Amino acid sequence: MHTLDRDIQRILVSEEQIAEAVRSLAAQIDRDYSESENNLLLLGILKGSVVFMGDLMKQITLPLEIDFMKVSSYGSGTSSSGRINILLDLHRTDLSQKDIIIVEDIIDSGKTLSYLVEYLTLGGAHSVRTCTLLDKPSRRKVDFTPDYVGYEVPDEFVVGYGLDYDEKYRALPYIGILKPEVYTI
Repeated sequence: MHTLDRDIQRILVSEEQIAEAVRSLAAQIDRDYSESENNLLLLGILKGSVVFMGDLMKQITLPLEIDFMKVSSYGSGTSSSGRINILLDLHRTDLSQKDIIIVEDIIDSGKTLSYLVEYLTLGGAHSVRTCTLLDKPSRRKVDFTPDYVGYEVPDEFVVGYGLDYDEKYRALPYIGILKPEVYTI
């Protein structure tokens, strides 16, 4: 039992369901890139993707590299600023030999991932695809569809397995819906 469990309204995606989604996504990636002559690069978007990407890369059987970017579109609390800020950029000279899969914990508006796909493509990447554990298409603000999706989730405030609220809840082993009284005043 985790001390933060008391703030969870209900579990949306269990540990077992997450593990199955990770295995399934890794198998799809293995299938899609098995014939590629380029190097596979998993590009984690900090901080939320770390837990998911760590588990995903252990399940992918192909040789791969990892790297990270830190990108923000959030202001404070739960609202998005709408502006994309690259806080930690990808500094590589070999993008033309890379099949990049951007790994994200959750996609809401789609603005950040849409921007990053274009940014990396214009930066010379051989190919760019996206992989997310959770997708909230009901919150989409741009025309964007991720390539690999673990679960489609309702428009609820979710935490756990890397997702946070105010830097808390990332270590929960499941995805839970946060009680509204925790993030509303």
